[in-house]
Amino acid sequence: MGKRNKILVPEAREQLNQLKARVSNTQDPDNAKFESAQKQRIPLVNGYNGEIKAKDAGKIGGNIGGKMVRELVKMAENQLTKRN
Repeated sequence: MGKRNKILVPEAREQLNQLKARVSNTQDPDNAKFESAQKQRIPLVNGYNGEIKAKDAGKIGGNIGGKMVRELVKMAENQLTKRN
């Protein structure tokens, strides 16, 4: 399944992927979900994962997305304090 979320600024895709890799402590942003699943002991494999619970899938994505949002907020706060 491909990426379904639309980025308002398509040119930002690479930077968002780098952020995802950084908050997940991995080199490859595509491996971020596997790292998150492994840390939470959720059996995620490359390919079809239809047998995992929706709750577990949400934990994986929520963990990554939550960390990304926190980091983006910190970055914005830092930029605002530098301007003032």
